[in-house]
Amino acid sequence: MTALQDATSVSHACTVPVSDEQLWETTAAYLAQGIAQGERVLYFDDGGAGSLLRRFDDDRVAYRAALRSGQFSIVPAEVTRGLVTGGVNQLLQTLDHVITESVEQGWPSVRVMGDGSHGVEHDGGVAMLEYESRLDEVLDVRPGRMLCTFDRGRYPEDLIERLRAVHTTEIHVPAIYDDSLLRITATGPSSARVAGEIDHSNRPRIRRALDTALDEALRSHSSSAEVALDLASLRFLDVAAAVSLVHAAEEFPSTHTLVLTGVRPGVGRLLDRCGAPFAEQLRVEPHRPTEDDAADTASGDPAHAVAQDAS
Repeated sequence: MTALQDATSVSHACTVPVSDEQLWETTAAYLAQGIAQGERVLYFDDGGAGSLLRRFDDDRVAYRAALRSGQFSIVPAEVTRGLVTGGVNQLLQTLDHVITESVEQGWPSVRVMGDGSHGVEHDGGVAMLEYESRLDEVLDVRPGRMLCTFDRGRYPEDLIERLRAVHTTEIHVPAIYDDSLLRITATGPSSARVAGEIDHSNRPRIRRALDTALDEALRSHSSSAEVALDLASLRFLDVAAAVSLVHAAEEFPSTHTLVLTGVRPGVGRLLDRCGAPFAEQLRVEPHRPTEDDAADTASGDPAHAVAQDAS
């Protein structure tokens, strides 16, 4: 298994997400790497672009400027489906053409991801297997990189195993907890990120993660006096979960503070109603848009419309 941060050195790899939250976490992170490194970046959409752009917003990726400049492109779903069903040779020729054209335009390399699951509906994944087994014919000799995602919600298990077998590199994106509704990932010492939804079924996991992070902070002389939870990708929490977060902070020792970052307005209002402003050991930091996002919204730029339409 290879870590996502090491994927840049690999031209062709795969990953098998266990949940939609992991799928968009991985997709956004991989494509954001390409944007940051000045590569041409393409996403072949089949209905998931809205989720990708929301995760970009959560991660504060300046993707709108990349859309405007042409560095980042979203290929429409109808084009993606046409390519997936148009034959393996056409797919490989298209990829080769895109890389050649991008290099001629001055881009150092091309980074590609997309949703090819329509191929499962089309022929059970037969063409996809051939395509994946031949993809290195292009990527081994051209400055291109591709990360293929085969998530269990869209691909049958037997096909996933066969697709895994034709990849020499598999990317691993670990989590503290992932139940397909809620995903918790470690982001550093005494800090974690929460994505998805918190309800009665997984509420105890949040408290357990907080207890572990606080214990780590108390035991480490070099650790911060803050325990941080990034809530930028938290879409929903119930009242009991909000109360639990406030109570957890109230039980912190006076030497430590629970910091909730990236808090969306709806989540912030619920926390306020549940006593957050009165918890001395709790600090709530609202989500801040990027300068790229703010400028886009103010100007009415088409890039903003792309994000809204895809949502």
